[in-house]
Amino acid sequence: MKPSRALVGFTLIELLLVIAVIGVLASLLLPALSLAKAKARLTQCTSNLRQWSLAYRQYADDNEDYLPRRGQGVNPLNQIDRPTDWFNALPPYLKLSSYQQIFTNHQRLSAHSQSVFVCPDATDPGSNHFLPYGMNMNLCPWGNSGRTEPAKFAQVVHPALVVTLADAPGPYSATYPSKNPYSPLPRHSNRLSILFLTGNAQSFHGDYVGCGSGEPGREDVRWLTGTVSDSEAGKY
Repeated sequence: MKPSRALVGFTLIELLLVIAVIGVLASLLLPALSLAKAKARLTQCTSNLRQWSLAYRQYADDNEDYLPRRGQGVNPLNQIDRPTDWFNALPPYLKLSSYQQIFTNHQRLSAHSQSVFVCPDATDPGSNHFLPYGMNMNLCPWGNSGRTEPAKFAQVVHPALVVTLADAPGPYSATYPSKNPYSPLPRHSNRLSILFLTGNAQSFHGDYVGCGSGEPGREDVRWLTGTVSDSEAGKY
């Protein structure tokens, strides 16, 4: 008796057809999945920045409206023991250890760690220190050997438009649009995450904000602060 069709297995042609269909579906779904993961990492990055914004405001409230310092500016981070540098001054407001404490306890920050210090898309360049976010180099610099008074929150002109923190290369505690290696790093599919002084965080195309080229003078993304530090911005 000839076996019924229901008892016959897949033919080779049918099997190859099923495999081809699965391959087509995978080719359609994998890019979408990759894009969804990238968006999730960008969302986590902006969430990290918003947490830092709360610390900035609380620090100013506790320190006569003064802002924390940017750190070492154009030089790679080396001095980590100043309590008013942002990476030491702000973490206690988030119930975290300061960067100095983390580093001296041999708990160096690493890429992909679950920390508000670390952008989820950041890679470690292998430098001595690793800070994937950098403070606006023109916001509250140390000036001449630390003798320049720190900026006050209320002194900043249009604070809702002034950059506070942004994605940075890693070896530096501060960043500023430039052709130099401390320039902001648009690591989210060529988009840069930015925190503004009043707490808004969003991403911009790297070219729009001057990554790797120089301060473009945008009205809606300002690296100049309206304070005395603007006179030094041309040196960055």
